[in-house]
Amino acid sequence: MTLLQTLLRATAFKNPLLRTLVPSVALAYGIQAAVAVPSIAAQTERYYDLSGSFTYLSCTALSLVLPYMRARAAGTITGGITDDEGKDSRFDSIRTSPPKFLVAFFAQATWVSLCTLPVILVNSVPRSAYATSLLGQAVSSKPYLTDVLGLAIFVFGLTFEVVADRQKDAWVQGKKQKKHSEEFLTHGLWSKSRHPNYFGEATLWSGIAIAAAGLLVRQPAQAALGLSGGIGGQVLVAGMCAASPAFVSFLLLKVSGVPLSENKYDKRYGDRKDYQKWKRETPMFVPKIW
Repeated sequence: MTLLQTLLRATAFKNPLLRTLVPSVALAYGIQAAVAVPSIAAQTERYYDLSGSFTYLSCTALSLVLPYMRARAAGTITGGITDDEGKDSRFDSIRTSPPKFLVAFFAQATWVSLCTLPVILVNSVPRSAYATSLLGQAVSSKPYLTDVLGLAIFVFGLTFEVVADRQKDAWVQGKKQKKHSEEFLTHGLWSKSRHPNYFGEATLWSGIAIAAAGLLVRQPAQAALGLSGGIGGQVLVAGMCAASPAFVSFLLLKVSGVPLSENKYDKRYGDRKDYQKWKRETPMFVPKIW
């Protein structure tokens, strides 16, 4: 028996959703554990962020190909914030503590698992059911509201984050080249929100969740996932999709995003009137529209 056949047999749950969800989450923790061991030994977080991106892409890819591999195995397929290079201040207090460092990697595995939930759920739906679910859309030649809304929110959030990051990069480079002497960035999107990049990130995940939930609450998708199709099943998938942006927002607002940045700059510039004025007039997260 090959390794693939062993994997498929071990995860051949009765519920179609679990067949994809369990292996994807297991992969997230497996990759993070594999990276954590040498990182703990070397006391370095150099590959922490890279491993997070790799884990996210790997789990997404696995959730996409698993239904295909199962169908093929069954014979049913038909044609068709960094201070310097390699250092991250977030790890200064835990780098030398193996248990705490391991928790950081497992926390990242949890982050990836929750963030990818909407994608994993959509990829869990067999192609036949997916086509059936979209049949009404093909006949009417009109997209569903959740499709349009989710895509629009995703594009807006992604654009907002990219523009904010580029504005900050340009500001940093300008300061290095002595083109200005500003101590903190207060123009562009940074005059609308003190953390526009974090707002953009939370927003783009919300768009993905809305688009995914719009598909998954439909009857063909519910049936394909082994759910009843009633209000209970719809609430379940909608809640699982919502967990992604909710968890991202929680991390950004309460854990490693906004709090770290706010504390850092408060200590550095808290006694300056121009900094206090910027804080008073600029929302922390959701940007002002004027």
